[in-house]
Amino acid sequence: MTTIDTYRTPVAMSDAGRQARLFDGLPHDVGGLAQVVQGLMVHEHIAPAYGLTLSPEQHAQAHLRSVEKILETIAAQDGKPLPVARPAGERVVGVCRHFTLLHVAMLRAQGVAARARCGFGAYFQKDMFLDHWVTEYWNEGQKRWVLVDPQLDTRQRELFNVTFDPLDVPRDQFLVAGEAWKLCRDGKADPAAFGILDMHGLWFIAGNVIRDVAALNNHEMLPWDVWGAMTPKDAELDLAFIDRLAELSHAPDDHEGELRAAYQDKRITVPGTVFNAVLNCPDPVH
Repeated sequence: MTTIDTYRTPVAMSDAGRQARLFDGLPHDVGGLAQVVQGLMVHEHIAPAYGLTLSPEQHAQAHLRSVEKILETIAAQDGKPLPVARPAGERVVGVCRHFTLLHVAMLRAQGVAARARCGFGAYFQKDMFLDHWVTEYWNEGQKRWVLVDPQLDTRQRELFNVTFDPLDVPRDQFLVAGEAWKLCRDGKADPAAFGILDMHGLWFIAGNVIRDVAALNNHEMLPWDVWGAMTPKDAELDLAFIDRLAELSHAPDDHEGELRAAYQDKRITVPGTVFNAVLNCPDPVH
């Protein structure tokens, strides 16, 4: 089995499980599936751009983990087929990771190799690389992995003045976490430019390197999940350890076996319970 083939099948969080029948009748193109995702979900922190004020119950949906649970929630709110776009106020609430995971799950359900990537987007705020997740899928015709931002609908492209094609995000517009780490370690980028809200720096990038390695091992965690070697202090980082993870995750197809082996390290392996930094409490993963 090639590296590409390992990402063709829904597994763990990307498995629709008992809700798999909802994927019947979906379009069979990457852009069409992204549009379906956009009609099902609204981003928790961009909701005001759609004229929405979210309730506490809606905010709580951003902590849904698995595709099965996301689909269960979508179906409970509205029983129409998934390709029927819901009004913005009736969509399930999530963040970039949810848009990406649902998109990846749809692609995998159709046999397309796809994986969630954790890193930083350059297109949300001038001179900043903000914490973000996107889809990476194997384009068979072009024989290359392509980045797709399934969150960027027409409203957001206007809001953030996005001029590139969200179905082929340039590699300088989204940096996988390992690339961001390497740039900062080589002195080619400022760690203070990477993060979200009031959280920036090398420690934040290191956390995303670990999240990306976990995602490459089919554990697509919430952006605020904390476990293992993650720390809020630069001084506590094992730089050589993160250097190695960054190298492996930056070019995952060259290091498939090593990535699998690296994930066995207890500093990276996702435990049964993680710390949810938004809810400020321990949170069971399953």
